[in-house]
Amino acid sequence: MMKQRTRFTLSVVATAIALSGSTAFATEQEDGIKIGGAVRVNYAYKEYSEASKDKGGDFNFDIASITFNGKQGDWGLSADYRFTSSTNYVKSGYGFYDVNPEWQVQLGITKVPFGNPGFISNSFWFGLPYYLGFEDDHDAGVKAVFEKHGWQTDLAFFKGAEYGPTENKRYATDLYTGTINGTEYNNEETNQINIRQTYTATHNGGETTFGGSVQLGQIYNNKTGNNGDRYAIALHLDSSYKDWNLQLQALQYEYDAADSADQNKIGVSVVSWQYEIASKGQSYSANLAKTFSTDWGSVKCYNDFGLMTPDVDDDSYDNSMQNVTGCAIASGPTYTMIDFVMGKNMTFSTANNDHIGLPEAGDDWDRRININFGYYF
Repeated sequence: MMKQRTRFTLSVVATAIALSGSTAFATEQEDGIKIGGAVRVNYAYKEYSEASKDKGGDFNFDIASITFNGKQGDWGLSADYRFTSSTNYVKSGYGFYDVNPEWQVQLGITKVPFGNPGFISNSFWFGLPYYLGFEDDHDAGVKAVFEKHGWQTDLAFFKGAEYGPTENKRYATDLYTGTINGTEYNNEETNQINIRQTYTATHNGGETTFGGSVQLGQIYNNKTGNNGDRYAIALHLDSSYKDWNLQLQALQYEYDAADSADQNKIGVSVVSWQYEIASKGQSYSANLAKTFSTDWGSVKCYNDFGLMTPDVDDDSYDNSMQNVTGCAIASGPTYTMIDFVMGKNMTFSTANNDHIGLPEAGDDWDRRININFGYYF
């Protein structure tokens, strides 16, 4: 089966818009539910694909989405459902209750509070942690959020992923049950606890958010009935000064699956695809962006770099890297992201390395250009 990379239906800006009503107590809202959405198209040119070069790239329908955001009194709703040319799936969908001006409780498919609040990326392509399951993930459970005087505390329990483990039509990366490259995986996420603490300090010209995150959970083997475990910890910083923004994050993770055919790797799935990642490792992110204001909108230019270092009992496993240089152009209801993507031993952005942290085929950086145009309403 050919990997459907041209259907890679992810966008930071669409996610940000969908989340704009999720922290209802941060700003006052009028009562009522607002219905919105987006339609996006995508151009992709892969330097490592002869077919793509022969055609001058591919231009396709990307995604349509519908969102519901709003509240009635202290109760509210936030939901985002997406449609592609081949499938459809829920990104998020939860109800929330404002206990008081500081506390909010969310129940449903809600965002996992791990890593830099918001995103650890600026581009359409997301950051490397996304492909490991640690950026903009949404699972089924309950979350409490506290905000006061610059402090934010997120406490959450997730019973499981938003879809079952054999499903790959999902917005964000989760553990997968199925066969990948001849290895049978029978894993599913369950009983996950998240704690994230951040503090935002304002200063002349901007603000800086410091934080740390912890994630603990089980891995259920649906063939043997046994449980393994998993954890992740991260330190993160997001600092803005005038028109500049700097994001830094260091992450350590481990998936220790029960009755695994190979303890060095594990299977995951996202956006109608499945691949393997090293079961233990570190991930480092460093992103720099500058925003330019114009008479008709704004332009944000950025460089997002991610490095993953495997930490398994096999010396043949190699580092994975991803670098995205691009600009996001906002004008009225439109948002266009132009990205130059470079990948090394990295899924979705290389020709022969559909994994993260496993032994590398070749020793080169692969390159592609991606342009995503969206209209939001």
